[in-house]
Amino acid sequence: MVAAVQDIADAFVQARRTGEAIATYPGPKPADLAAAYAIQDAALSIWDRTVGGWKVGKINPPSDALLGANRLIGPAFTDQIFEEGDPKAHFTIFRGGFAAAEAEFMLRLAPKDGPLPTNREEAMEWVDEVRIGIELASSPYANINVDGPCVTVSDHGNNAGLLLGKPVPKAIWPKLDEIEVSLEIEGEIAGRATTATMLDGPFGAVAFLLGNLTKRNIPLEAGWWVSSGAITGVHDVKLGDKVVARFAGLGEASLIVE
Repeated sequence: MVAAVQDIADAFVQARRTGEAIATYPGPKPADLAAAYAIQDAALSIWDRTVGGWKVGKINPPSDALLGANRLIGPAFTDQIFEEGDPKAHFTIFRGGFAAAEAEFMLRLAPKDGPLPTNREEAMEWVDEVRIGIELASSPYANINVDGPCVTVSDHGNNAGLLLGKPVPKAIWPKLDEIEVSLEIEGEIAGRATTATMLDGPFGAVAFLLGNLTKRNIPLEAGWWVSSGAITGVHDVKLGDKVVARFAGLGEASLIVE
């Protein structure tokens, strides 16, 4: 299985480097999260790229009970994290693969000494900035989500880029669940919701992430961005689509899919 882990990681890294699609999963599919994260870790060891953050996604029932976790994570590379208005920003999807956009709150890590946070209230103290934003989820393997959470984890958590929008005033952080969020694709509303539907919300996602990374012996770094989970859902996009995420009272963020 060790050889298979390396082969699968090599295949995904090569596909992401070239932009080529993968028609079939490149090896035995991981049956549990330990095997899935082993592939993700192997891929990270291959890349010569700096991790600038992490995406967090939800694992839906009944998979959450079967796998023993209700969230999953994947790396976001620094060269794929852009601020709104950056003329160098580009959000590229894999042709023939999977592509989706998600409205999310982006939280910047500020690790502290002492025990890890165990709830969202404690996790709030481990964050020094919150922004509105969009995650671009894309993989060279089209069935990445269809095949389940372990396959999603194995290919970088299905992340392809983060857009950082306007900052959220700190006074509003405890009230994020009250902010209505909508995602629009090509002028049509694809979804509308609040973070009240997201387990224990964006700060709960941070607590989960910190625990996951610590168990994997990945040192925590100040300044990492956490894409904290899809608020309105995971919405398919295609080349050329304009995506706009609107956060009531806070502003909007937008990108063009390339």
